[in-house]
Amino acid sequence: MPVLYLVRHAIAAERGPKYPKDDARPLTREGRTRMKEVVAGWRRLKPGLDLILTSPLVRAESTAEIVQDWLKGDVRVERFAALAPGHRPAEVAAALANLPKTGKGKKASVIALVGHEPDLGQLAAWLIGAKEPVPFRKGGVARIDVTSLPPKQDSKLIWHATPKLLRGLA
Repeated sequence: MPVLYLVRHAIAAERGPKYPKDDARPLTREGRTRMKEVVAGWRRLKPGLDLILTSPLVRAESTAEIVQDWLKGDVRVERFAALAPGHRPAEVAAALANLPKTGKGKKASVIALVGHEPDLGQLAAWLIGAKEPVPFRKGGVARIDVTSLPPKQDSKLIWHATPKLLRGLA
């Protein structure tokens, strides 16, 4: 059964004179530190990722790189335009139909999707058939088991962890 991990990006710099464009906001030092701790805790749950797909925004790409480095696996990170802010859940699901093969030549079946709120919460709700979005804190992670890729609206939320909970597992 395929598995999707939905990961909200870590704490990023605020929009303002230094970062007037939302897509250029980097992670803060605190955001990087906390995300490394989150992933150290998540690693104890043995996620076994095949692929990491990330929004093309700087803060999400940086978060994806931390996930890649700290999970200590041979996992590729790829930009995934459907995870940029503003895409509907059905668009993300449809885009998952065209996944690249892993470095081992097989189709990815355990995938981390690194993105933003409110989109991740809406995607989680769509996947599990909930009426309200599932809230994600910065650095939060959820595991959703799907029956197929592309996923349908018959998926199961296995767990949804706050960053504090995952840091506590480290």
